[in-house]
Amino acid sequence: MIQIEGLQAEIEGSRVLNDINAEFKEGQISVIIGPNGCGKSTTIRSIIRLVPEAEGTITLNGESLAEYTQKELARKIAYLPQSRVAGDIEVEKMIMHGRFPYLGYPRRYRKEDYEIVGRAMEWMGLTELAHRSMENLSGGQRQKVYLAMALAQDTEVILMDEPTTYLDIRNQFELLDRARALADAGKTIIMILHDFEETLRYADHVVLMKAGGVVCSGTAEEVLGSGHIEEAFGVIPRFYRGEDGLHCYVMPVSQQ
Repeated sequence: MIQIEGLQAEIEGSRVLNDINAEFKEGQISVIIGPNGCGKSTTIRSIIRLVPEAEGTITLNGESLAEYTQKELARKIAYLPQSRVAGDIEVEKMIMHGRFPYLGYPRRYRKEDYEIVGRAMEWMGLTELAHRSMENLSGGQRQKVYLAMALAQDTEVILMDEPTTYLDIRNQFELLDRARALADAGKTIIMILHDFEETLRYADHVVLMKAGGVVCSGTAEEVLGSGHIEEAFGVIPRFYRGEDGLHCYVMPVSQQ
């Protein structure tokens, strides 16, 4: 379990996080939602100490992450950023980067590293693309590679910053289904999403942020129906129940 207490952060002299308190449990998909610029990405980047000015306490299973070396931290938490530049590198070699926290220098891959990477590629349906250049992949295929790299990193926690951005609908569902399976296997999944319908479908726990603070948290239905969405986003969620469960659509406040 990841627990954040009193997290504050400044970037270039401006306060971007103000007394964040949140809890993310193992075996769950936790989703952080909020308008652009509210501090969502800074919050998850603070977990892996990519925001050096951050203050507060962040613990993993009761142990302070401040006590971990970067290598130890990378064995516990994997991070998929909003975007990255892969370059001309083969899929298998890219996924091998997930094994770096377990290697010395110079890096010499062991039999177990190849086996773990092979399983990650198979699980993500990438085996046939093993020797394809990242430059020749679609956006959906690249996201699968990055998630496979996180799997190869073999961590308890996976952070995903807007993982469905630029993906078509089929690939969005496929990636989120994989995230669901990982959570069901006991991993702690923390992701940032913008789509309320996806949040309602996949999230076990939701944290709503606005202006650098946490507004409320709870189940997706609780948060989306709390009344705080209107204040944070300027839209009103409306729910309807279909044969496959609860769904959500939004309408502008002006059309209420």
